[in-house]
Amino acid sequence: MKKTITRAQGFSLLELMVASAVGLLVIAAMASLFKIGMDATFTVTQRAETQQNMRAAIELMTKDISLAGSGLPSGGLQLVVNGGATQSKFACNQTGTCYVPNNTYPNSGTGVQNYMYGIIPGFNNGVQNAAVITAAPGQVNDSITSIYCDYNFSLTNFTFAFPTATQSTVTVNNMAVQPNNILAAGGLAPGDLILFIVSTPGNGTGNNGTSLIQTGAVVAEVTSIPSNTTINFAAGDALNFNQNGGVGMTNNLASLAGLGAGTQMSACRLYAVTYFLQVPAAGGTVQTPRLMRQVNGQDAVPVADNIINVQITYDVINSIAGTISANQVDPIGAGSSPALIQKVNLWVMGQSTTTAGRKAQSMYLASSVSARNMSFCNSYSASTTACN
Repeated sequence: MKKTITRAQGFSLLELMVASAVGLLVIAAMASLFKIGMDATFTVTQRAETQQNMRAAIELMTKDISLAGSGLPSGGLQLVVNGGATQSKFACNQTGTCYVPNNTYPNSGTGVQNYMYGIIPGFNNGVQNAAVITAAPGQVNDSITSIYCDYNFSLTNFTFAFPTATQSTVTVNNMAVQPNNILAAGGLAPGDLILFIVSTPGNGTGNNGTSLIQTGAVVAEVTSIPSNTTINFAAGDALNFNQNGGVGMTNNLASLAGLGAGTQMSACRLYAVTYFLQVPAAGGTVQTPRLMRQVNGQDAVPVADNIINVQITYDVINSIAGTISANQVDPIGAGSSPALIQKVNLWVMGQSTTTAGRKAQSMYLASSVSARNMSFCNSYSASTTACN
């Protein structure tokens, strides 16, 4: 009997190689699609995070700028002057660290030094230690300082009494019904600025029905609070407000001693808020820039990460023509008074990184803020003196 041998059919080597190649191509395509999807997800996430950072930065800056000038005398405030006085500082902390290169108060329009405005523009003065941010367009980064009274912390319940003008340390007595409020959370601390406004008998009406007129205003820096009834304003303060030496020195705290009968004094805590960029370094590695906020003589705190550029322009009243000069990048350099700033135009750029920092996406947000407490210009008036 003859046996029939049946041979099993299989893949040839060539067929196996072709099938393997096709399979590898399919796997590679799927892996590539998966990587593209993951990269897209990561990119969208980073963009959303960067946009969120920029929105937070814009919103906080908008709040402070909109309050600029609140409580300050119209047109600004003369700080310590004469008798060998030197310029006061902003954007510095209690240890002497100053966060922007140019940190002294500017001149007034008449050339008088040491003048406080509601807004202090900082053209090309926006990076701590003048560090270079290579990704910033044109290498221009601006800072801005907004100054206003803090009406959330009322000092109207406190009675202020001053000793003689010859003392280097001036004390303020707290006569409030609840004296501990001055030291409570959110209360006064070393480095805070207090604006004292002096009113004397004249035109106007005071709280007690007496006819009063504002005759002076002085800013001083709190140096220590030894008790809930005493605040010290010692000379040699970090921001250089408490100067009291030199013959003929004016607009300092010592000038308030020995005020005449009928004189009344009100006070508020000032906020001098500066926004700038910082390029931190950690472990020898330079980190991405971040936007910082610094108040009075306190330490600066971060507001938003991955902010690489801040550029600011200003709409300023032309006090001669009675019109608005829009988008001035450097009002002080152009000879315009910061007291006539009407609107602040913000341009903030953020940068997100992907693929271990080898790819970067940049985007920006823009906004305009009205300085509602600054001077008012009646552009419909034919008079050239219509601007305050």
